[in-house]
Amino acid sequence: MRLYNQLLNEFKREQTGYSTIAIIGQSCIGSVAAMVVLMNPMPEAIKLTLLFLVTILCMAYNAAVLARLSSKTTFNLLVLSVIFSILTIVGILI
Repeated sequence: MRLYNQLLNEFKREQTGYSTIAIIGQSCIGSVAAMVVLMNPMPEAIKLTLLFLVTILCMAYNAAVLARLSSKTTFNLLVLSVIFSILTIVGILI
């Protein structure tokens, strides 16, 4: 929890810069997750559900930045999006 609070405080301090950089990184990770999902031979319902979740979480963070939501909400969406995308990539590749 201490690390989370430190990262949140740093994000709040320079939100404009970190949001811009995070959009690029988070979108790249989300794109890789979408590609891995689409390339994997799994049932279509599972594939489309995972693709939907990856896309919605990435778009939610981007929308939070554009809507200038609170720093905490934006940061939480960033963390959620990145963690979900990474777990999706790792879960499919293993």
